[in-house]
Amino acid sequence: MSYEKYADDDMVFVFDHPLIQHKISLLRDKNTDTKEFRELVSEIAMLMGYEVTRELPLQTVEIETPVGIAKAKVLSGKKLGIVPILRAGLGMVDGMLQLMPMIKVGHIGLYRDHETLEPVEYYCKLPEDATEREMVLLDPMLATGGSASAAISFLKQRGVKQIKLMCLIAAPEGIRRVRKDHDDVQIFCAQVDEGLNENAYIVPGLGDAGDRLYGTK
Repeated sequence: MSYEKYADDDMVFVFDHPLIQHKISLLRDKNTDTKEFRELVSEIAMLMGYEVTRELPLQTVEIETPVGIAKAKVLSGKKLGIVPILRAGLGMVDGMLQLMPMIKVGHIGLYRDHETLEPVEYYCKLPEDATEREMVLLDPMLATGGSASAAISFLKQRGVKQIKLMCLIAAPEGIRRVRKDHDDVQIFCAQVDEGLNENAYIVPGLGDAGDRLYGTK
C-alpha cells in the first residue's frame, strides 16, 4: 500500500510513495517552470490514480492466448468518472486519462462571492450517467476546504452518491472542513502541510496552482 491514514482517520489517506514524494518536492520549488510544473502535476495525478482506484472490483474471464486458455481478471463493470474543479483541477485530468482512457470527465466551475465569501457555482457539466458512477473530484490544493465541500454538495444535489476527493497538497483546515461537511467522502492527498496563512494560502504549499499551471498571475 502506498498511502497511510491521516490522524487515524479511516477516510483520509496521505501518499508515502517515494516517487510521489520526490515529484511533490520538485513541484514546490519556485524555480520550476510552467512546462515542468504542468508535467509534474499530471504525473503525480497518474501515480495517485493507481491507489485511488485500488478498490475497483474485478471479475474472472476466459481469454484465448496464442498457446491456450487463460483465466484472467478484468474490471467488473463498475463505472468511474473524474470531475476537475476549474481551473487548477484541469491539470490533473491528463494523468488520470493516461491511466484510464475509458473514464468520463465532468467539470465544475466555482467562484467566491465577495460579499458572502461563499462558493458559487457558475458551471457544471457531468456525464449523463454520473449517478451510476463513482466520481473522483480533482483539485490540486485543499486549503480552506470551502470550494471542495461546495463541489461535493453540487455533485450530491445531482444525485451522485459515490464521491472521492483527490488533491496534491492539503491543509489540516481543509481536511477538517470536508470531513465535517461530508463524512462519507474519502480524501486522498500527496502531502498535508502546516496550515493556512492570513491570506488562506497553504504554508509552505507551492503557491497558486492555477497560476503556475498556466503561466498567469
